[in-house]
Amino acid sequence: MKTGEGKTLVATLPAFLNAVTGDGVHIVTVNDYLARRDPIWMGPIYHLLGLTVGCLQHDAAFLYDPELTDVGRGGYQYLVPVSRAEAYRADILYGTNNEFGFDYLRDNMAVNAELQVQTRAADRPAHHFAIVDEVDNILIDEARTPLIISGPAQQPVEHYSNCARLAPRLREYEDYTVDERTQAISLTEDGIGRAERHMRVDNLYDPENFHLVQYVENAVVAQVQKVKDKDYVISDGEVVIVDEFTGRLQYGRRWSDGLHQAVEAKEGVKLSGMTGTAVTEADEFYKIYGLEVVAVPTNVPMVRDDSSDLIFPTAEGKWQAVIDNIVQRSESGQPVLVGTTSIETSESLSDRLRRGGVRHQVLNARNHEQEATIVSQAGRAGTVTVSTNMAGRGTDIVLGGADTDRQDWQEEHNRVITLGGLHVIGTEHHEARRVDNQLRGRAGRQGDPGSSQFFVALEDELMQRFGGDRIKNVMNWTGLNDDEPLENKLITKSISSAQVKVEGHHFDMRKHLLNFDDVLNQQRSVIYEQRSRILASLGLRERILDMLGAEFDRLVSAHLQARHADDWDADGFVGALRQICPPPDELDTPEKVLALRRDHIEEILDGYAETLYEAKERTLGPEDMETLVRLLLLKSIDTHWVNHLTHMENLRTGVGLQAVGQRDPLTVYRSEGQRAFTELTRQMQREVTHTLFHVTLAPEAPTTRAQANGSAPRAGEPHGRRIAGPVDSRTARRPQDRQELPVSLRQRQEIQAMLRCGCLMVVGAG
Repeated sequence: MKTGEGKTLVATLPAFLNAVTGDGVHIVTVNDYLARRDPIWMGPIYHLLGLTVGCLQHDAAFLYDPELTDVGRGGYQYLVPVSRAEAYRADILYGTNNEFGFDYLRDNMAVNAELQVQTRAADRPAHHFAIVDEVDNILIDEARTPLIISGPAQQPVEHYSNCARLAPRLREYEDYTVDERTQAISLTEDGIGRAERHMRVDNLYDPENFHLVQYVENAVVAQVQKVKDKDYVISDGEVVIVDEFTGRLQYGRRWSDGLHQAVEAKEGVKLSGMTGTAVTEADEFYKIYGLEVVAVPTNVPMVRDDSSDLIFPTAEGKWQAVIDNIVQRSESGQPVLVGTTSIETSESLSDRLRRGGVRHQVLNARNHEQEATIVSQAGRAGTVTVSTNMAGRGTDIVLGGADTDRQDWQEEHNRVITLGGLHVIGTEHHEARRVDNQLRGRAGRQGDPGSSQFFVALEDELMQRFGGDRIKNVMNWTGLNDDEPLENKLITKSISSAQVKVEGHHFDMRKHLLNFDDVLNQQRSVIYEQRSRILASLGLRERILDMLGAEFDRLVSAHLQARHADDWDADGFVGALRQICPPPDELDTPEKVLALRRDHIEEILDGYAETLYEAKERTLGPEDMETLVRLLLLKSIDTHWVNHLTHMENLRTGVGLQAVGQRDPLTVYRSEGQRAFTELTRQMQREVTHTLFHVTLAPEAPTTRAQANGSAPRAGEPHGRRIAGPVDSRTARRPQDRQELPVSLRQRQEIQAMLRCGCLMVVGAG
């Protein structure tokens, strides 16, 4: 559907149809503003049909209530604060792709089913039906941005601050080079030498120093490529990323691989489905997601006038022409929307307009709280609005202003239409044509008149990367001055061709990533399914018995494989068995082992696994045994899965070199990934079996006054039932000798403390 044709309203039809079954519908949108606005706009429809409506925000959740009419709540009128789990139980739930994605990840890290939020009734699926609004932004623009829940940093912080002092002294071309197309940083010989002297190492690429290369390169990227007020802002002492496609602040998101810390060090802060522009990406939607793009005709023919680009030799000439055009249009009474590519550019243009005496309003991530007010006034006669890409999606600018109850609204509305409607000025082309089209789409909605024009300088980033020099030669040949534009459809077409090249490059990257991610996604499905069953306490006993049986088989194969008993490693076998559990009486010394046949030993161990489990269960009680097993399994899965993800990422980074040896990198990645996953399963099995019989539950600890008052205990602070262990397996039958590890199994706070301090991960003797 074209921009302004009513996607928000149309979404209510499939949403209602799929919600009446009681399974729930998620409507995924691109920012918190739309996730909050749309349920308020569409809430009356759903409420009339008997459906409940929820809303997710970055740090809150709400339910729609038509009775809550407190206008003092501003953008939260009609929204009642609720828990996240309550919001997910609504029939219709609005939220951003990030919120749904992070909640999914957090649910698959929960140590108790009660802590999961993406749940419905026991017999209902958690993910039934989703409508993706602005689908091109979410499935294409965001496809290269992973959602990562990170743990505490393990790297020394001083490396970041040290390299942050080095980066400003490095000079492009002399110390490093930047690939214009990929933007990759490479140190030159001089740069390597300068870095070695600064870091006080003899060879930066020695194995013991190689990790420093990433610190240096990240510091250079932070210095020259991550621009304050364009790529990020400093908010409340934190580096907050600005979304390059929407211009909005991305709270809670961080650049990975140490880049975010490098930016923090540079700034000296504390280190810590539907769309109106999918047609240009129809091929990618089909090839990657199997989705066909259907163009819905406009309700009323579009009459917007999209003029050819005005191309200037210099940026200064472009900006002067932009200001002249703004003044000319606004003085006639026509509303003007000016689109910029960054916060920095929007504020620079605002300064120019202020010096020229032009009244205007600015919409960017710095003042996003006033977004609704600014947008509501942007269509009024003579209004000038300077905006980043924030005004590009889901923004409906009503000609004459959004306050349609005003007595003179109709008169002003008609006047603005007579003047030509909203005029949109683009100050720079984006890499993707869709983003340009989103900006143009603010004008000429629902058959209203409107116009748009882009002002381009040969110094713009896109022009420099793709053919700016050739066009500049043409302009020099024509003898044009810096403030004289060249308006040529052939050149405008060449700019569009450059955008097609960039889009094709990004498509290849996303397709490449998808092929590799499919390998990991299959493994992720297996792990999450196992985790789900463990959380529900399904088959815990059978899982432990299978693990014990497999581990016993491994011990027999490792130590008793020889044909003759004289060649057995009986000492090693008994020692390894003690690391798992107290050996059975028949196998508690090497002499007893050597006196038995191997098949007899296997028979003893087969029955011993169940005996061990039942004895432990009698000691703890069925409920506590189930809790202990569940937490041990979850902790083991989570720890090893995180390590596996890191290993797979390192494997993906390095596997490209296999192409030099005429080997397909994807094939190598698949085989190595499968080998690593098999090892992951074996390590989990070993860890659980080597831990379970060396821990127990300590008695109830006395409640302190602070805990009685509801204060959360610190990690390692005694409270409630605790896990006791580990102990030397040779004395495992004497509970009085066991050391107590103060980690609660009951309280959510104690569970989190246990995971932070890793108490469950310490195994017994050896």
